[in-house]
Amino acid sequence: MALRHVVTLLRPQQWGKNVFVFAPGFFAFRLGESEVLGPSLGGFLAFGLVASSIYALNDALDVEADRRHPEKRFRPLAAGTVSMREAAGAATGCALAGFGVGGLLGEDVLGFLLFYAILNGAYSLRLKHVPLVDVFCVATGFLLRIFVGGAATGITLSSWIIVMTFLLALFIALAKRRDDVLHAAAGREVRAATAGYNLPLVDMALGMLASVTLVAYLMYTMVPEVGERFGGRPVYLTFPWVLLGILRYFQRTLVFQDSGSPTRILLSDRFLQGVLALWVLSFLLLGR
Repeated sequence: MALRHVVTLLRPQQWGKNVFVFAPGFFAFRLGESEVLGPSLGGFLAFGLVASSIYALNDALDVEADRRHPEKRFRPLAAGTVSMREAAGAATGCALAGFGVGGLLGEDVLGFLLFYAILNGAYSLRLKHVPLVDVFCVATGFLLRIFVGGAATGITLSSWIIVMTFLLALFIALAKRRDDVLHAAAGREVRAATAGYNLPLVDMALGMLASVTLVAYLMYTMVPEVGERFGGRPVYLTFPWVLLGILRYFQRTLVFQDSGSPTRILLSDRFLQGVLALWVLSFLLLGR
């Protein structure tokens, strides 16, 4: 067994999703404080380890289907570079380590991690085959990341951050399903839930979610409490970057027909990276 194959099985590149753990500290302008940054990093690590164990479980359950898939057949279990026993050991080790770190951060953090593991276990076994329920499970996973961040740091989450995180995650999950619909139309093997989607449904849902997300963010920037936190400065000036980011993702989805992997898109799309950096910079400058 080569260590690199085990690492590939655990998908460390997907840990980028766990930046949502830092969201509570970021929006509270306390991420620079050691008592907030430290627990946030711990939550990031704990969630990454538990998520990696779930990825290994998912690959073990889908190994036969992956062997027939044009791209997934190269995954370690499907390709035979990692055995089932080795995968089980790696998954168990990651899960125990993740729950251990979570336990050190508090009972609430551990509870959210356990709920995430149970939800994703159910997702891997059954729920990912149920249209609409599958994308709601994915979005809930992102929501649990900010709950872990809030519980680890003791920062109370506002209703705005909860709503916007869920809407944005649902938007991204549906964009990924659109990619599956295109693969199915081309005659490639895709997940069973794809049969419950078509392009008109997904495109309509994406437009609706994008609109609601943008309105929610704009309303957030105009809430009196937020204005007070920013010292009365015009927080709504950050809105154009959010709009541009969502439009760019729409362009990748509808024009370039490329929305299969949100992590890959974020790591490779320089335009999107620039927009995200400008949003963070403008947000921090207005909040200083």
